Amino acid sequence: MKELLKELCLTDGISGDEGAVRDLIISKVKDYCQYSVDDLGNLICFRKGRKSPKKKLMICAHMDEVGFMVTYIRADGTLRFDCVGGIDPSVIIGRQVHVGKNRISGVIGSTAVHNLSKEQREKAPSVDSLYIDIGAASKEEAEKYVSLGDCVYYDSEFTELGEHCVKSKAIDDRAGCAIMIKLMQEKPDYDTYFVFNVQEEIGLRGSAVSSFSVAPDFAIVLEATTAADIDGVTGEKRVCELGRGPVVSFMDRRTIYDKELYKLAFDLATCQTKTMIAGGNDAGAIHISGKGVRTISVSVPCRYLHSPSSVIDMSDLISSYKLVKNLSKRIPLL
Repeated sequence: MKELLKELCLTDGISGDEGAVRDLIISKVKDYCQYSVDDLGNLICFRKGRKSPKKKLMICAHMDEVGFMVTYIRADGTLRFDCVGGIDPSVIIGRQVHVGKNRISGVIGSTAVHNLSKEQREKAPSVDSLYIDIGAASKEEAEKYVSLGDCVYYDSEFTELGEHCVKSKAIDDRAGCAIMIKLMQEKPDYDTYFVFNVQEEIGLRGSAVSSFSVAPDFAIVLEATTAADIDGVTGEKRVCELGRGPVVSFMDRRTIYDKELYKLAFDLATCQTKTMIAGGNDAGAIHISGKGVRTISVSVPCRYLHSPSSVIDMSDLISSYKLVKNLSKRIPLL
């Protein structure tokens, strides 16, 4: 699964520009399912199982990653930009990026420290104080290569760390996409809808549309979630930890999860839960769609989320896949 995750992570697809990721996924699953693409760009797949259950199960993940968009070209040829998704400005200063379909290389710059006041040096940077330098000497030169509205992506390698971990951009949520592809390439026990959603990072937009179309009775939402298991962080503030298996949430800022499904996950596997109520995912739109959907979230713990250097333990990805596979066998019987 590592090579599949690598291929997915290194394919660019910020919110609203997921086409390349969707095309890659289709190439992996087209021989195993019936599929369609809706008007918003969600990829909706139906995988025939050995049996047809009375109630409908949907497993989903989102294809989009966080990134940036060009908003203005300054007279000196540098680019103003804004974030697409939730990004901490302090983690992007000095990071290499590429811009637009032609993948123009650039770097995110900021005002030189000796030009900052004492007050400015003590504050966290804001996005409007940063810019992208593509090496252009003027606005006219930059306009030869870049247009307003161009998407900007982290330029980040997929790297193995130690014996078990990997680092990359876009692990949120290409990890979930990788699990779904692997599940689709195996014949499931029951008919299952697999949905690859768009625009999760900017407000759960794709899932609001796809869940209306599929109208499931049950949903398993796959994600990557924040792990803060580093030195100096103790107790509940660690949230979850790498190497301790899949994260099954009881509540976040958008959803209170189905209690029976939550308990079932812990009966089936060694899991952990988030020890802080934070964040949200596509479950927030799914569980209140239509007549209501019984929903569970299974997440891979991930350090440095939404940065170009997200880190996971591959054992957590594998154990999350196994849990979802077992859930897909049990949930249709409820």
